[in-house]
Amino acid sequence: MSECYEYVPHRLLYRRVRDIASGVEGVLMAVINENVSDTGIERWMELAYIRGASGREFTTAVANVEPALDQPQTAVGRRDERSA
Repeated sequence: MSECYEYVPHRLLYRRVRDIASGVEGVLMAVINENVSDTGIERWMELAYIRGASGREFTTAVANVEPALDQPQTAVGRRDERSA
Protein backbone atom coordinates (compact mmCIF):
# COMPACT_ATOMS: atom_id res chain seq x y z
CA MET A 1 0.00 0.00 0.00
CA SER A 2 1.29 3.44 -0.93
CA GLU A 3 1.73 5.85 1.97
CA CYS A 4 1.33 8.93 -0.25
CA TYR A 5 -1.28 11.50 0.55
CA GLU A 6 -2.10 15.07 -0.38
CA TYR A 7 -3.75 17.87 1.61
CA VAL A 8 -6.73 19.37 -0.23
CA PRO A 9 -8.09 22.89 0.35
CA HIS A 10 -11.71 23.07 1.55
CA ARG A 11 -14.03 26.03 2.21
CA LEU A 12 -15.02 24.71 5.66
CA LEU A 13 -11.52 24.09 7.09
CA TYR A 14 -11.35 25.00 10.80
CA ARG A 15 -15.12 25.62 10.85
CA ARG A 16 -17.80 23.70 12.76
CA VAL A 17 -19.26 20.95 10.55
CA ARG A 18 -21.59 17.97 10.77
CA ASP A 19 -20.99 14.49 9.39
CA ILE A 20 -24.32 13.62 7.75
CA ALA A 21 -23.53 9.89 7.92
CA SER A 22 -23.26 9.81 11.73
CA GLY A 23 -24.80 13.13 12.76
CA VAL A 24 -21.69 13.98 14.81
CA GLU A 25 -20.51 17.59 14.85
CA GLY A 26 -16.98 18.91 15.22
CA VAL A 27 -14.32 21.07 13.61
CA LEU A 28 -13.01 20.17 10.15
CA MET A 29 -9.25 19.86 10.71
CA ALA A 30 -8.09 18.60 7.30
CA VAL A 31 -9.13 17.14 3.99
CA ILE A 32 -6.65 14.64 2.64
CA ASN A 33 -6.58 12.69 -0.63
CA GLU A 34 -5.51 9.24 0.60
CA ASN A 35 -4.99 5.78 -0.80
CA VAL A 36 -7.58 3.80 1.17
CA SER A 37 -6.88 0.43 -0.45
CA ASP A 38 -5.58 -2.50 1.56
CA THR A 39 -4.75 -4.43 -1.61
CA GLY A 40 -2.12 -3.85 -4.28
CA ILE A 41 -4.55 -1.81 -6.38
CA GLU A 42 -4.62 1.85 -5.36
CA ARG A 43 -7.97 3.44 -4.50
CA TRP A 44 -7.81 7.17 -3.78
CA MET A 45 -10.45 9.03 -1.81
CA GLU A 46 -10.79 12.48 -0.25
CA LEU A 47 -11.27 12.01 3.50
CA ALA A 48 -12.35 14.71 5.93
CA TYR A 49 -10.76 14.67 9.39
CA ILE A 50 -13.20 16.06 11.97
CA ARG A 51 -12.30 16.72 15.61
CA GLY A 52 -15.29 15.97 17.82
CA ALA A 53 -16.15 17.46 21.22
CA SER A 54 -14.08 14.75 22.94
CA GLY A 55 -10.95 15.96 21.14
CA ARG A 56 -10.63 12.75 19.13
CA GLU A 57 -10.62 12.97 15.34
CA PHE A 58 -12.57 10.74 13.01
CA THR A 59 -12.76 10.47 9.24
CA THR A 60 -15.62 10.56 6.80
CA ALA A 61 -16.03 11.07 3.08
CA VAL A 62 -15.84 14.74 2.09
CA ALA A 63 -19.29 14.40 0.50
CA ASN A 64 -20.69 13.75 4.02
CA VAL A 65 -19.51 17.10 5.41
CA GLU A 66 -21.88 20.05 5.75
CA PRO A 67 -21.75 23.25 7.82
CA ALA A 68 -23.14 22.84 11.33
CA LEU A 69 -26.42 24.69 11.90
CA ASP A 70 -25.04 26.75 14.78
CA GLN A 71 -22.43 28.55 12.64
CA PRO A 72 -21.98 32.19 13.64
CA GLN A 73 -22.83 34.65 10.91
CA THR A 74 -19.96 36.47 9.25
CA ALA A 75 -19.74 40.25 9.11
CA VAL A 76 -20.47 40.07 5.39
CA GLY A 77 -23.66 38.07 6.05
CA ARG A 78 -24.88 40.60 8.62
CA ARG A 79 -24.08 43.50 6.32
CA ASP A 80 -26.02 41.91 3.48
CA GLU A 81 -29.09 41.39 5.70
CA ARG A 82 -29.20 45.06 6.75
CA SER A 83 -29.00 46.28 3.18
CA ALA A 84 -31.90 44.04 2.08
